[in-house]
Amino acid sequence: MNTLLYAAGGSFLLTLIIGFFLIPELRKLKAGQEIREDGPTWHKSKSGTPTMGGIMFITGTGVVVFLLGWQRMLAGEFWHLYVYLFALCFGMIGFVDDYRKVRQHQNEGLTPRQKFLLQLLAAIVFLSLMRYEGLLTNRIYIPGINAGFTVNWITYLAFAAFVIVGAVNAVNLTDGIDGLACSVTFAVMVFFAAAAAMWQLTTLALFPSALAGGLAAFFVYNHHPAKTFMGDTGSLFLGGAVAALAFAMDMPLILIPVGIIYIAETMSDIIQVAYFKATHGKRIFKMAPLHHHLELSGWSEAKLVTVFTGITAAGCLLAFWGIQGRY
Repeated sequence: MNTLLYAAGGSFLLTLIIGFFLIPELRKLKAGQEIREDGPTWHKSKSGTPTMGGIMFITGTGVVVFLLGWQRMLAGEFWHLYVYLFALCFGMIGFVDDYRKVRQHQNEGLTPRQKFLLQLLAAIVFLSLMRYEGLLTNRIYIPGINAGFTVNWITYLAFAAFVIVGAVNAVNLTDGIDGLACSVTFAVMVFFAAAAAMWQLTTLALFPSALAGGLAAFFVYNHHPAKTFMGDTGSLFLGGAVAALAFAMDMPLILIPVGIIYIAETMSDIIQVAYFKATHGKRIFKMAPLHHHLELSGWSEAKLVTVFTGITAAGCLLAFWGIQGRY
């Protein structure tokens, strides 16, 4: 337990320090966020806020994971490294996307097709590595009833790739207002750290513990009014982290309760687009995803962050109760 506290505390301090120096450098590089034309009008005041701030918690988490996990790696334990590197692959995809946006001074980077193919490739590589190392099973565990069922490997890998890509993009979609993706994912990381610690998977628990500390520090710079945005660099990294931990701990269905906000955000977007096309221009929500609809309904950004994080925390508590009798 002390190791996990050191991981969280060390990552918090390191991320805080990195952010102090990184944000001015991003301003010098004119790495400002271009705001979507179809977003809420008051968001235009955020144009020019430095993006790619996710670099600070990616770096802080990585340093701590390597330093505190070094002895464990020498002993042949690499779980924490695998999940970090997998998340980093998605962070690199996001970085390329952010960099192209900054260079072209518009809110479009990689094409959706390019993003999808790169994300699918990363998912396949990760799943193949986990299976090769014997860290992945084809049994789907059902939380709450401590039961599960086994499917053939081809079906499982297709399911897993779909879930990973979907989860990554759901987290990315949630990153739409100051502090939202950061605070929601902080609660999810605390859940994964607690679950891993409960099952004495200390090596694996290092990563979510360190990332939770890094996200707490990032919130200092990202709460409203944000001094920096995490960008796709940060949000895709977080999506990769959430997905990787769910599969590394062999319980992908746990993403339903812990990721309830990610799911709600994604479904609101899907429903909006489908209804718009089916009715030739009519809308169910004032704007999608859900956080923009609530903004236009009068919710402040601070209220949205508080409520959505609270809902996520409740989902995480429910999930933690549901896995109590697993081992």
